[in-house]
Amino acid sequence: MAPVVLSVLAHPDDAEFLCAGTLIRLARERGWQVHIATMTPGDCGSVEHGPEEIARIRRGEAASAAARMGATYHCLEERDLRICYRERPLERLVRLLRQVRPRLVLTHSPADYHVDHEMTSLLVRAAAFAAPVPNFLAENDDAPTLSHIPHLYYCDPIEGKDALGRPVEPGLRIDVGSAMVLKTEMLSTHASQRDWLRKHHGMDQYVESMRSWCAHRGREAGVAFAEGFRQHLGHGYPQDDLLASLLGSAVN
Repeated sequence: MAPVVLSVLAHPDDAEFLCAGTLIRLARERGWQVHIATMTPGDCGSVEHGPEEIARIRRGEAASAAARMGATYHCLEERDLRICYRERPLERLVRLLRQVRPRLVLTHSPADYHVDHEMTSLLVRAAAFAAPVPNFLAENDDAPTLSHIPHLYYCDPIEGKDALGRPVEPGLRIDVGSAMVLKTEMLSTHASQRDWLRKHHGMDQYVESMRSWCAHRGREAGVAFAEGFRQHLGHGYPQDDLLASLLGSAVN
């Protein structure tokens, strides 16, 4: 059975910005099965549609984007600006991990511009630790506990900086030049977000901003395009650098 990589990020389109190139390479070159999850359906991401309508639209966009690379999409059905460290989202995440059984998990940086990103990072870290614990959700019959804590990596924060504007340097940069065409197509699938980001963030170059950031990380690594990551190395978590061993010379 193919090994599984799971990305868990806050909103639809976060994976396409931050880690889709790495997911594509793992699927294409290593035969990994890919699951892309979001904590919310992006229910606040519009000035034109109400929350239920934009959530419906964005779930569809996220599923279509994932399907472009043969991935499976999941939504944890929390709500924008309300992601908190509490029982319900933690339990939903643990159930998802036990269902898809990832060897490798990607999530947001612990420090980022958006509290939804930071809360997602904390919840995913906790869920990765809890998923192998038999007495956590002992009544859950959906899937057995994991045999071990999966490898956990944090994506770059948006613009590579924390909430105070300080740079957050990656521990490794992965060459995603061979995946940029598909990564760009996946992000373009989130058509509802161009107008939203233009009006709320002042961004009129939705796809171009993603490509520009990947080019920035690429220049640091001596390649055309790259994605940055840091590995969680706390007590009990795997210590070997799985991404480096999987992608070899693609890592800098």
